[in-house]
Amino acid sequence: MHLIDWIVVGSYLAATLAVGVWLSRRASGGLVDFFISGRSLPWWLAGTSMAATTFSVDTPLYVTGLVARRGIAGNWEWWAFGLSHVLLIYIFARLWRRAEVVTDVELTEMRYGGRPAAVLRGSRAFLFAVPINCIAIGYVMLAMRKVVEVLGLFDRLPAWLPGDARLWAVLALSVFVLVYAGLSGLWGVVATDFFQFALAMLGAFLVAGFALHEIGGMAELKRQLVEMGRADTLHMVPRPGTAELPFGTFLAYLGIQWWAFRRSDGGGEFVQRLSACRDEREAERAAWLFNVLHYVIRAWPWIVVALAALVVFPQLLEPGGDPELGYPMLMLRYLPAGLLGIVVASFFAAFMSTVSTQINWGASYLVNDLYARFVDPEAGPGRLVAVGRLASIAIVALAAVAAFFARDVGAVFRFMIAIGTGPGAVLILRWFWWRVNAWAELAAMLAGFGIALASYLPLWGEVGFGLRLTITAGGAAMIWLPVMWLTPPEEERTLDEFYRRVRPGGPGWSKVRARVGLEPVTELGADLVKTAFAALVLMGGMLTVGALVLLDWRMAAATGAVAGLGLVGLIRVRRHA
Repeated sequence: MHLIDWIVVGSYLAATLAVGVWLSRRASGGLVDFFISGRSLPWWLAGTSMAATTFSVDTPLYVTGLVARRGIAGNWEWWAFGLSHVLLIYIFARLWRRAEVVTDVELTEMRYGGRPAAVLRGSRAFLFAVPINCIAIGYVMLAMRKVVEVLGLFDRLPAWLPGDARLWAVLALSVFVLVYAGLSGLWGVVATDFFQFALAMLGAFLVAGFALHEIGGMAELKRQLVEMGRADTLHMVPRPGTAELPFGTFLAYLGIQWWAFRRSDGGGEFVQRLSACRDEREAERAAWLFNVLHYVIRAWPWIVVALAALVVFPQLLEPGGDPELGYPMLMLRYLPAGLLGIVVASFFAAFMSTVSTQINWGASYLVNDLYARFVDPEAGPGRLVAVGRLASIAIVALAAVAAFFARDVGAVFRFMIAIGTGPGAVLILRWFWWRVNAWAELAAMLAGFGIALASYLPLWGEVGFGLRLTITAGGAAMIWLPVMWLTPPEEERTLDEFYRRVRPGGPGWSKVRARVGLEPVTELGADLVKTAFAALVLMGGMLTVGALVLLDWRMAAATGAVAGLGLVGLIRVRRHA
């Protein structure tokens, strides 16, 4: 790092803090202002923020390690979630916006009633805000620590500080994030997200471009990978018998993971953005923009860097090596002064966008679903904002503890998927079937969490990830289905109020619909057809961009045809809607 690099990084940090201070007044009006921006976000800002919050400093490192170990096809570990995110566009985005909740957990006492709903809301809020959220922030801190270590930043530790200088530097950056996120609430988070996403993508394209130029272009990179015996690494879809990614695991990604995960209906941080949109149409547009940025555009510069790292640093695959470090090592090797500062700032941006979101999102659970619901229901707007800021501090402190124990970004990511598998089917069905009750959702959540944790015990031996997902989803279903049928349904009054507010389509609410006398706002069958065509557009477009990057013209023509078919079908369905 030269002086010009530090000037670039310092200027970026100063500008971020200035934005937080400038927007601080917008966050002081109360719970809705602080956590969902007064429901006034434009779609382009909400969609970009959704993409930015899933793009952290850990993701390029995670993808680099994933490609090194499992090839490009290994990305189906997260590409498979595209199936649930397409459902978000035409089905769940509008439902969430009509629900007008502050958090997704708040929906539980809207959809269900009585003590079971209260227990479910409180337990989900605590589980997601504290252990799950803090582990997520912890492994983001781990990734930032790896970047700081490779770049040689902050190597010297003041004598009065114990331990690792790099980890202290990451904690200091987290405190900086805490300041602007605590001052400005979601407005500050999404406003900085927009610029942070642009900067982070610029950094990714710079690293990929310089690395590819130094190697001699994509054709030369592919030739060297074939010579190394890594031809299978270039496959975007795994083939039966491929050692790098077992085909059974790939089928588990496509057949189980996307619908069994705890965010199958778009819950979590996305609900904040969708609820903050101006109306339902804006929420739908925000979901579309997120999908394009997240799947079609974002991944490919990372994948190019990962392939280049395999050629330039083959020693990272040796025992004791860490292939996740290939990304920052390429930065140091090829980027000149000034551009290195931009890319380092882009890493800071990626780190800060995710951590600020996780802080604000976790605090929203602690305030809206625990403190305001169970501790002080009469608390005024000022007190709730103050409690939100204190909750943000507590979350950062607990995340720092988690960061001390994390070691491998990819392993932690898979662990987070595993413990979140199980309740997804219930979360989808509760929108479209009146019979789903609070006991079923509570049973699915606890069963999935417990089974996933049990699968990591030594007595089970080595369990493949695909098998772990199958066991967890299947075991959870064997528990929540009997629980649902053995417990009474929700009261008619609760179901009627929920339907009046959300008005979902489909035959599952026919009895309630007849009783209430209101037709659904949308047609579920038509929405599912649009979703199917949108999935062809999204996945076909993603693979087409990848094929063009890899100079695979046959694949580009085939996947482009799939995307075109989906686009034509989508246009025709929308015209007849």
